[in-house]
Amino acid sequence: MGQSTSAAGNSILNRRRSKSFSLKFPMESIIESEISQPDYTSFLPDECLALVFQFLNSGNRKRCALVCRRWMIVEGQNRYRLSLHARSDLITSIPSLFSRFDSVTKLSLKCDRRSVSIGDEALVKISLRCRNLKRLKLRACRELTDVGMTAFAENCKDLKIFSCGSCDFGAKGVKAVLDHCSNLEELSIKRLRGFTDIAPELIGPGVAASSLKSICLKELYNGQCFGPVIVGAKNLRSLKLFRCSGDWDLLLQEMAVKDHGVVEIHLERMQVSDVALTAISNCSSLEILHLVKTPECTNFGLAAIAEKCKHLRKLHIDGWKANLIGDEGLVAVARFCSQLQELVLIGVNPTTLSLGMLAAKCLNLERLALCGCDTFGDPELSCIAAKCPALRKLCIKNCPISDVGIENLANGCPGLTKVKIKKCKGVLGGCADWLRTVRPMLSVNADTAEPEHQEEASNDAVGGLQENGIEFPQLNSQIMAPSIASSSRSRSGYFKSGIGLFSGMSLVACTSRQRRASR
Repeated sequence: MGQSTSAAGNSILNRRRSKSFSLKFPMESIIESEISQPDYTSFLPDECLALVFQFLNSGNRKRCALVCRRWMIVEGQNRYRLSLHARSDLITSIPSLFSRFDSVTKLSLKCDRRSVSIGDEALVKISLRCRNLKRLKLRACRELTDVGMTAFAENCKDLKIFSCGSCDFGAKGVKAVLDHCSNLEELSIKRLRGFTDIAPELIGPGVAASSLKSICLKELYNGQCFGPVIVGAKNLRSLKLFRCSGDWDLLLQEMAVKDHGVVEIHLERMQVSDVALTAISNCSSLEILHLVKTPECTNFGLAAIAEKCKHLRKLHIDGWKANLIGDEGLVAVARFCSQLQELVLIGVNPTTLSLGMLAAKCLNLERLALCGCDTFGDPELSCIAAKCPALRKLCIKNCPISDVGIENLANGCPGLTKVKIKKCKGVLGGCADWLRTVRPMLSVNADTAEPEHQEEASNDAVGGLQENGIEFPQLNSQIMAPSIASSSRSRSGYFKSGIGLFSGMSLVACTSRQRRASR
């Protein structure tokens, strides 16, 4: 019987093997038939294939490069932007890497703080293989020195955009770029140390004096050594200064005297006063102005700019709650800057006087943001709603408005498309939902604020239950009264809260059963 059983088992096994073989055979035939079909992409010229690759993102381009050898070559020859992790071991891969990507014009080299970055030798090798480089971005390349930057600038003279941050080379390296790159248009220097190794009179715009259009200096201890660069740039359009030490009034006076047609100025946490603002007012082409946490600037300086810079389109003011810029300066802006389109006020206290003037005079005002404005309440919001027909986007944060102002907003601003309300304690979540109902086409993003008396009542109730000896698990107030915040329109949050509530009830029931069993 044992032999007959084993024979039957062998026959079944043979049948399964034959069946699996019969299943594999048609699959192989299908694969062979697919291989025998022609590759229609081979009829496409390399230029057309490269054009297709340009519409793909970086991840999809990498996948396409793995399809075949031809695709890898075409993709590499037509990749113009490259971002690399600039660790020290990159130097061994430079020959093969830039043999494949031989058309790179935009290069980004970034290194993290825990790694050793590339040095001068690697940067020189890259510059020899990327003679047509137009844009270079260096981040945390701490092993680079002035010698390496000088050699790079001599090899890549067609550079148009240069940005560096958290590097350790000094002003001589930046000066080399200015002295050799005659087409340089944008210069961005952030968090560089070593600017004490050169006197201010020795650094200037160099051969980039005519081409330089944008300068950005951020967190520089001796950033004023670039003063001759700012003053000597003949076609400067944008100047951004962030947290640079020193008194900048005199330098901005020298820049504004020439009036090269500056369009955009950013001043953040800078030591500037009304003297600098009065000088900036000579830049009659100014369109964008950011004054962020400059405590020495007052209404007088802002009024001087408004009176002469009548083409102002964007104005951002962070008054730092110093109350030095208010209605007086904003009224001047309303009187003279009729082309204003965007206004951002942070830590400034406007009233209906200035807001009414802005709404009446600046008919193109489309974007308005107010944050931390203690005087912006329901009357001010109602004034905006009634007098700003062109307003499209409104952002209010940490202001003393209430549901009354939101109701008035719903009846005004016919062109409004987006409203953001954050940390306004007087506005409840139900009012935001009501606003969506009244204005279905309006995008509303609002926080949920529950009435204080409801929270106190719930806390008293829980406290009374705990005094009676019954302990309940701590539940969020949003579980007891589900929130209707605008950021979550689905029911998933409410479903999860319900699960948490039921789990708490089951826990109490379970403990009560255990107590009964113990008794």
